[in-house]
Amino acid sequence: MKWEEVPAADGHEPPKQLNHPVQREDSPGRSFVRRFKKHKLAVAGLVVLLLLTLCAIFAPWLTPYEPSTITDSFGAPPSKEHWMGTDQVGRDQLTRLLYAARVSLSVGIGAIAIASALGTVLGLVSGYVGGWIDGLIMRITDMFMSFPNIMLILVVASIVGPGLTNMILILGFLGWPAVARLVRGNVLSLKETDYVKASVVLGFRTPRILFLHILPNTVAPILIYATSGIAGAILDEAALSFLGLGVQPPTPSWGNMLSSAQSLSVLTSQPWLWIPPGVLIIICVLSINFVGDALRDALDPKNNK
Repeated sequence: MKWEEVPAADGHEPPKQLNHPVQREDSPGRSFVRRFKKHKLAVAGLVVLLLLTLCAIFAPWLTPYEPSTITDSFGAPPSKEHWMGTDQVGRDQLTRLLYAARVSLSVGIGAIAIASALGTVLGLVSGYVGGWIDGLIMRITDMFMSFPNIMLILVVASIVGPGLTNMILILGFLGWPAVARLVRGNVLSLKETDYVKASVVLGFRTPRILFLHILPNTVAPILIYATSGIAGAILDEAALSFLGLGVQPPTPSWGNMLSSAQSLSVLTSQPWLWIPPGVLIIICVLSINFVGDALRDALDPKNNK
């Protein structure tokens, strides 16, 4: 039996099916990756950070020396045995650079983790509860932010003492005010939204509202700030170690490796002692800042292009 197409009752032909493909909307993850890839410098910076992290993790397998091993070459220039030369004590510079990356990355990530945790909790409580609690937290925040940051860090470091753990704690506990103000500003706007008001009407407890309904919508600003905070913590650690208040030898860090450049003879005749750590600090900080700029644009809900 042959089937025939019956015309419509009103004499018009039935609508024909269009064969055009329907364009599907990108998922949030794909949209984020697509917008992030538009920043070529950020992609290059991310690759550099991954390489630095891998070199820091696998440092014992990338070099035959230990960072405190003293060889018979004192202040030797780069050679086949020591690709980046040795310092005045005879320690391999490449080995110390790789192990110093562990220190700098640990200080940056550890300090900003402490600062973000403290600032997020205080900012959530301050913005949501309000009243005298908000006033007290904000006045303490203003007091911390009224002092020059590097001067406050220097004073506390001179009192507490040098060391890797002390550097992480100092930079972490002194870095929370900026995060608290950022989170508080977001909470003040979010708590007026309909879904937060509905949560209050439904009788949800305050911790649930703060950490399950408000906090997820403030993660993006915190993440963007954290990238710049990591770069700042690395610079602060390098400055403190250069001044002798940070990580102490023989533990290598990029900052205390630069301290050898205080003499004019090293600056002029032994550039391999200070140029590599200085270049690594610049590259690391620039890479983190590039990634932070790309995250800011990729996480912006208004940027849908």
